[in-house]
Amino acid sequence: MAATGPPGHLFLDHLPPVGLTGTKYACGRGSCGACTVMVSKCDPVSKKIRHFSITACLMPICSLYGAAVTTVEGVGSIKTKLHPVQERIAKSHGTQCGFCTPGMVMSMYTLLRNHPQPSEEQLMEALGGNLCRCTGYRPILESGKTFCMELNGCQQKGAGGCCLAQGEEDSSSLGRSSDISTELFAKDEFQPLDPTQELIFPPELLRLAENPEERTLTFRGERVTWISPGTLKDLLELKAKHPEAPLVLGNTSLGPAMKSQGHVHPILLSPARISELSMVSTTSEGLSIGAGCSLAQVKDVLAERVSELPEEKTQTYRALLKHLKSLAGQQIRNMASLGGHIISRHCYSDLNPILAVGNATLNLISSGGARQVPLSEHFLAGLASADLRPEEVLESVHIPHSQKGELVSAFRQAQCQHNAWAHVNAGMRVLLKGGTDTIEDLNIAFGGLGAATVSAHQSCQQLRGRRWNELMLDEACRLLLDEVSLPGSAPGGRVEFKRTLMVSFLFKFYLQVLQTLKPLAERPSAPDGLRYPDVSDPFLSGLEDFSVTVPQGVQRYQRSCFGLRFWSLTLRNYITLAFIIMIPLHVNRSIDLSKALELPGVVDVITAEDIPGTNGTEDEKLLAVDEVLCVGQIICAVAAETDVQAKRAIEEIKVTYEDLEPVIVTIEDAIKHNSFLCPEKKLEQGNIEEAFEKVDQIVEGEVHVGGQEHFYMETQRVLVIPKTEKTVSSTLNIPSNRITCHVKRVGGGFGGKVGKSAVFGAIAAVGAIKTGHPVRLVLDREDDMLITGGRHPLFGKYKVGFMNNGRIKALDIECFINGGCTLDDSEQVTEFLVLKLENAYKVRNLRFRGRACMTNLPSNTAFRGYGFPQGTLVTESCITAVAAKCGLLPEKVREKNMYKTVDKTIYKQAFSPENLIRCWDECLDKSSFGSRRKQVEAFNKKNYWKKKGLAIIPMKFSVGFGATSYHQAAALVHIYTDGSVLVTHGGNELGQGIHTKMLQVASRELKIPMSYMHICETSTATVPNTIATAASIGSDVNGRAVQNACQILLKRLEPIIKKNPEGSWEDWVKAAFEQRISLSATGYFRGYKAFMDWEKGEGDPFPYYVYGAACSEVEIDCLTGAHKKIRTDIVMDACCSLNPAIDIGQVEGAFIQGMGLYTTEELKYSPEGVLYSRGPDDYKIPTITDVPEEFNVSLLPASQTPLNIYSSKGLGESGMFLGSSVFFAITDAVAAARRERDRNIWQCLETFLVVTTMEEDAASSG
Repeated sequence: MAATGPPGHLFLDHLPPVGLTGTKYACGRGSCGACTVMVSKCDPVSKKIRHFSITACLMPICSLYGAAVTTVEGVGSIKTKLHPVQERIAKSHGTQCGFCTPGMVMSMYTLLRNHPQPSEEQLMEALGGNLCRCTGYRPILESGKTFCMELNGCQQKGAGGCCLAQGEEDSSSLGRSSDISTELFAKDEFQPLDPTQELIFPPELLRLAENPEERTLTFRGERVTWISPGTLKDLLELKAKHPEAPLVLGNTSLGPAMKSQGHVHPILLSPARISELSMVSTTSEGLSIGAGCSLAQVKDVLAERVSELPEEKTQTYRALLKHLKSLAGQQIRNMASLGGHIISRHCYSDLNPILAVGNATLNLISSGGARQVPLSEHFLAGLASADLRPEEVLESVHIPHSQKGELVSAFRQAQCQHNAWAHVNAGMRVLLKGGTDTIEDLNIAFGGLGAATVSAHQSCQQLRGRRWNELMLDEACRLLLDEVSLPGSAPGGRVEFKRTLMVSFLFKFYLQVLQTLKPLAERPSAPDGLRYPDVSDPFLSGLEDFSVTVPQGVQRYQRSCFGLRFWSLTLRNYITLAFIIMIPLHVNRSIDLSKALELPGVVDVITAEDIPGTNGTEDEKLLAVDEVLCVGQIICAVAAETDVQAKRAIEEIKVTYEDLEPVIVTIEDAIKHNSFLCPEKKLEQGNIEEAFEKVDQIVEGEVHVGGQEHFYMETQRVLVIPKTEKTVSSTLNIPSNRITCHVKRVGGGFGGKVGKSAVFGAIAAVGAIKTGHPVRLVLDREDDMLITGGRHPLFGKYKVGFMNNGRIKALDIECFINGGCTLDDSEQVTEFLVLKLENAYKVRNLRFRGRACMTNLPSNTAFRGYGFPQGTLVTESCITAVAAKCGLLPEKVREKNMYKTVDKTIYKQAFSPENLIRCWDECLDKSSFGSRRKQVEAFNKKNYWKKKGLAIIPMKFSVGFGATSYHQAAALVHIYTDGSVLVTHGGNELGQGIHTKMLQVASRELKIPMSYMHICETSTATVPNTIATAASIGSDVNGRAVQNACQILLKRLEPIIKKNPEGSWEDWVKAAFEQRISLSATGYFRGYKAFMDWEKGEGDPFPYYVYGAACSEVEIDCLTGAHKKIRTDIVMDACCSLNPAIDIGQVEGAFIQGMGLYTTEELKYSPEGVLYSRGPDDYKIPTITDVPEEFNVSLLPASQTPLNIYSSKGLGESGMFLGSSVFFAITDAVAAARRERDRNIWQCLETFLVVTTMEEDAASSG
């Protein structure tokens, strides 16, 4: 394409104005993959067309000169024809909210353009840079696998003999295979992939590549000039003329910095057309790689050299390859250049430590000549004597061959195995004197420990000449810890954990070298008496890293039908809105808007004074007036013609303020200052004090659960068109009947868009009324995470009394949640938390208490599970603690204390635990729990540095709101004279499949195919006074309303059908119209009865319960804290599922999201309450490589619940807590390591600091 538009503007910004809205904006940092597109270029050397995926949110449009770009619209569409990739993702149910789907499609499509029959490993690699918050990844992978060649597949697969499809031999309900299915889609319905039908590379671009222009291209903008020279000579002259101008290739480092820090460079130099910077040359001494080569190209070059050269020459290349496989995602590797990675000198660089110890050399060039600089600690530290001069350009990097007796290794440990910055990484190299174990040379370098890569130069010098044995190892550890000191204020914190990793990496390297020395001693030519320390079998596990395995699994359900859906949204002709967000807490004194209003493109600035109605509520203002109560509170909004202009205006607004004291950030701070949002909620039964006096043992403990970001893929966004619901109405002081709210599809919500969207809608509406223009508001990921709250962090204290056989007699739990600065949903979350704390257990004497703390953080709000995932973790921690004290297995204690017969909860609601017990028994059986427990114990005896853990968790999850009025719903169904049906209802489609389920209900009631049906959107013009689509009952209540409307219509048609029973649906509809029978009906459902009397501590607050159980097995590395998820089995009580594919997808997605809460997702704040983790770089949701290697989900069949529509159950939230089975499996593995080392098992169970501690605890167990 021809590069047009303002220099520095990103490719993604130019797509919506030309009607290409399929490519999605989600993070703006290239870390989520939602904006993936395919770039095609003709290689000037090989003359081959190269297809590669990139992230459009980072790619400057000017850098695409001469390239062909394919967006998702160019692949296929429902208007023309779906491409096989799109069809298979859709039919495999790999799209829920659908916001990530275009990126997934493009990553998979690019893979198929290069490899029409890829391996499963290539598929995993291609999707490694794409995030999904809904599906749990399994159905996306399944769709991709249909393109893969089956080299190692099971020969019985497809013939009904695959072991994964059969499960255990049993006599349970799932064993009756007559109505049980394990296929969620039919492969024979897929259209074949025909590579010959793909778009060709444009001939005009091919001609341009064959005869490249050498003239310099210049694109001038208002603030930035982009210069792209055609020759190396021109580049060097430009660099000499503009020494401060940065070179931009992939923009993966400069782009995020410019976005988050507001950096603007007046001149940008693009060396993309300089062929000399992409040259690769080989000599007998090593390999020189052009600085302009992408990391993906570097990976291919190194892999080729490794395959051609003897192993002794490729030690450095192998170490680099190891880290290149996990460095970022595929899109970033395709964009980022080797030179940019090196010159950026990031402290977390995975390659620089290896290049430093591998004695790499930088080949620099300028108009004054060429020179070489070693890639050493001095260069990495930025010392002037070893750095680039301002006029110099990095031309290439020379990486020498390793030599005989040399070993180079790479190590890293991060929150996630792939696509995450390392806590610590390392490159280590040793050269031993020929045929001996004497150290001739040693180099060690670490990343993640300081502002730059750190070299242990002095330690290595002192160790030269030493023999490679345990004495050397002890001395090396001491020297290393002394030289590479980490202050308590080190970047990223976690100092002790990082010190542990330094020693662990060194120990792993020590073992690796010993393994290479062992064959030398066994050779016949070895000198007499030559011996090296043996590495015993239990210690060998310390050598192995966890590999990425393509997940497999089976999904079991009773047969049903399911549908297909697509996501689409187009917004044009609007002005944009950007918020002024305050970082410090303060009292406003004045706001100066004058300079901002003078800037071009700025239409107006909206403040609280512009609101004609009410400014939010007394507790929570839409726009801050006097006090700013939390970091991230909005004080005003800028309306401008473009996002860039609005953000530039923000920089010119001056706020004068005074700081507020005290600043309350944590729950502990709030307790200290007695800062609470609402009264305590309390439930009690039995005589707890008397029970504590009669038990054998009492244990007390604490549990800390961190918060969780919703991380919906689609950030908060609103489009307001001024044509003149509850929040907008009161804000504008306009009746609700003059305001219409439309919702098509929402790109994920998980509770984060229940109330916050109304706030943003109200502010945007004020802007639309004031300016008279349509207003579009799209929050950046950083602003979304800063402004909106998430899951409530929890601090729980428990006291449990029990008998020596594990029977719990008394349990006292007190929980505090961090509600933020205003009430929001915190009181209801506290209530639900207290109501659900008992989980699946019957304890006669209980006391549960909960408080919501008021702090100076953004108000935390609704989140999937609504307090259950945090609170019940406290309960399960009690169970684990009891098991440890009694010397029993946790599963035995859980089973002993579970509900067994019809009973009443602590709040006196009666229920039957029959399906709870069935789920538990089925999960034990389907997971082969008994035999696997023995296998885990046997594995742990044989392996010292690796340990496995196994855990099974039961669940009793209450569904619904605590009030009857929140369970009502309405629907409107139209039948048109051609027989087609339009269904509208009050539920919002957020990826949970509610629209598909409503069409199924209408299809079943009207007895016509779903192809006759359509749902356009949710709108207050068709269904007013809607209730939030939440609490897992959206399909339940709206389904009843749709059912009611259809039954009304069918009753009207009954006389016509009786008169002409052989007629068609179209005949009956036509006859009804001619007889003036209304073909439109409103359906209504009054709702389930629900109430709770907190003064009496009793009620029936929930319509019904969902039961389930999950078993997970993990393996941990005791040296680094890394863990691998081996297998998960889930059995869920769905009764008669409306749509098994959707429900299984909901269970899987919720489980993976819960697994993220308990293992990797961590919100980091400053002492002043500023959120540090504001994007996918810092906040790690699970990726495709985090899915358990074997992931099995079964829906418990053959049960009835007459309360619900067609005896179905809502499964949207319940699977979230089952992710804790991974957490408790890690706990089990850590306990095994501590037992073997005679450490206090109780120490690792006494306090659970969710997310970080389990990783550190596993490492400290070494």
